[in-house]
Amino acid sequence: MTEPGIYYPEYLSAEQLDAFLSKGWYRMGQGIFTINYLVKDDTIFRVYWLRYNLLKASFGKTQQKIKAINGRFTSSIQHLQITAELEALYALYKTGIDFDAADSVHHWIYMEQTSNIFNTQIIEIRDNNVLIAAGIFDLGSSSIAGIMNFYDPAYKKYSLGKYLMLLKMEYAKALGMQWYYPGYIVYGYPKFDYKLFADKTAADLFIPELNAWVNYNAALLDVINNISDRYIDE
Repeated sequence: MTEPGIYYPEYLSAEQLDAFLSKGWYRMGQGIFTINYLVKDDTIFRVYWLRYNLLKASFGKTQQKIKAINGRFTSSIQHLQITAELEALYALYKTGIDFDAADSVHHWIYMEQTSNIFNTQIIEIRDNNVLIAAGIFDLGSSSIAGIMNFYDPAYKKYSLGKYLMLLKMEYAKALGMQWYYPGYIVYGYPKFDYKLFADKTAADLFIPELNAWVNYNAALLDVINNISDRYIDE
């Protein structure tokens, strides 16, 4: 099983990022970490790292509807620059959520460090030139990793977080990349299940007991989680 931990490299190439992501490791500040379990409300939950195979992914009616309702807005992609405008949007976003989040975009990206070892990009969505949503991601060689999505709560009905996921996937496809890593889902804790919405048939989960990615299968997770529960009890 993958051992939980964190690693702080001084340098990270695009190929090295791909390799870490492919083993269920993910960005935290300027480090790379992995976990298998998460404690929420004094309960231990099993974590499964998620990725999409962009060669198989396609958008159905639900996804196309989200794209259509956001067609009135403009979007652009560029190298991340943390501006006062971006931080103001993030602070506004935090007023509309019911879970713990980083103090600022800068803290989430850098934590205690001063330089960024990742190739970090941002999607900005604007309504008449007003920034209403932002999606931050890291570029690898054959993959991208979604880092943050946030938006103005006044636009909640537009599902901008999901829209940003779709835009990231489309951008990665256009670059010829194969994998999109949006983070993890948590068994028995559905708050993270929105990450599966893009196309479950193209979604893979990393199973550390197998040291392999398998296509998303809810029944398989039931089996693995039962085994994990017995392991924890022992």
